[in-house]
Amino acid sequence: MGACLGVCSLLSCASCLCGTAPCLLCGCCPSTKNSTITRLTFSFFLLLGTLVACIMIIPGVEAGLKKVPLLCTSSTSISGSLHCDVMVGHQAVYRMCFALAAFFFLFVILMICVKSSWDPRAAVQNGFWFFKFLILVGITVGAFYIPSGTFTIVWYYFGMVGGFLFILIQLILIIDLAHAWSQSWLQHAENGNSKCWYGALVICTVLLYAASITAIVFLYIYYTSSSECVHNKVFISLNLIFCVIISIISILPKVQEAQPHSGLLQASVITLYTVFVTWSAMANVPNKNCNPTLLAIASNTTTASSSSVPAQWWDAPSIVGLAIYIICTLFISLRSSNNQQVNKLMLTEDSSGDTSGPIVESGGENRAYDNEEDSVSYSYSFFHFCLVIASLYIMMTLTNWYLPGDNGSYLTSPWSAVWVKISSSWAGLLLYVWTLVAPVILSDRDFG
Repeated sequence: MGACLGVCSLLSCASCLCGTAPCLLCGCCPSTKNSTITRLTFSFFLLLGTLVACIMIIPGVEAGLKKVPLLCTSSTSISGSLHCDVMVGHQAVYRMCFALAAFFFLFVILMICVKSSWDPRAAVQNGFWFFKFLILVGITVGAFYIPSGTFTIVWYYFGMVGGFLFILIQLILIIDLAHAWSQSWLQHAENGNSKCWYGALVICTVLLYAASITAIVFLYIYYTSSSECVHNKVFISLNLIFCVIISIISILPKVQEAQPHSGLLQASVITLYTVFVTWSAMANVPNKNCNPTLLAIASNTTTASSSSVPAQWWDAPSIVGLAIYIICTLFISLRSSNNQQVNKLMLTEDSSGDTSGPIVESGGENRAYDNEEDSVSYSYSFFHFCLVIASLYIMMTLTNWYLPGDNGSYLTSPWSAVWVKISSSWAGLLLYVWTLVAPVILSDRDFG
């Protein structure tokens, strides 16, 4: 952690970090919007904190973390529970992500109802990066002095709520991306070389469905092998049926008439993501017979010494979830949707309505141009709220959604984590179905 913060502190010493967002754009970067640079810089803070949290759960780092006060109160084995060496990585991730969430929540409160770039708070949003970095470092240092006690247990439930909300945000972004992907390729097919573009659409759709079917087969093989796994069989079967239903709805004649660009490509993307969320939920089932990927640290051990318990945090669902998280975080920062309804829901700017251009100096140097001269182009508070729940989501992902025990000395994989993920997959499927049938049901409204 010290190394990462040290590198960034050297970068932060640059004088432009005390200024506005445009001066952050170097000459080798393309010209872009002032609002995009601001969002990207805040996202960089989030990804930096994520990197530090990832480093903290590397087994070799635990020896150093034991020296941090209040993280590890004992270096001896606790009868019937896990060794402090295993818990220290979990505690460190919680505190790092707490600092990130607190930092962005501060800006949620500070930026409420900023409507114009002439508001003094807009200058705080788009500048003073060096001082923002110092605030983040200060909150991080202070977070590591929070006593264990009930902190991790209480913060776990905050993490569950934030994780659920961020999964929904991911689903909205994936649905929008799927619609934009299909629309773009169909437009290319209409403009020329239709066989090539239609062939690419068919190949991508088949590959996505093939990956989904393969994943479902493996879920049935590895997560339903025991007669005890009734819940797993029900969850996997229900989501399989729901994915078949949405695929059928996407090609119904009335849906196609209302949305000519709707089709199986979008349904295949949503199907694959739903299968991933189902897999992630199955990885939290607390029954070892129904969950071969249940981490060893999740169970109490009395037969073996606590020091022999491996501090293994990484499993396949967590790695995939981390990759999706990074992509969605950058997606929130860099892209605005062409769909007006998505922009209204996400409170972001309409990319099709910006007619201003970049300011390029006579020497040809690329610069950021101010696209917020009249009014802000996105909701500052909502953007920071997305980063708050992203901080909570990555906290839950890096710790596999495991719940600390009553005395904070052991971990369990609770059914509540399974239900949160399964319910979020159902909510996402309902949301996708609504995007298909809403133009049919509400024919008098413009859905862009």
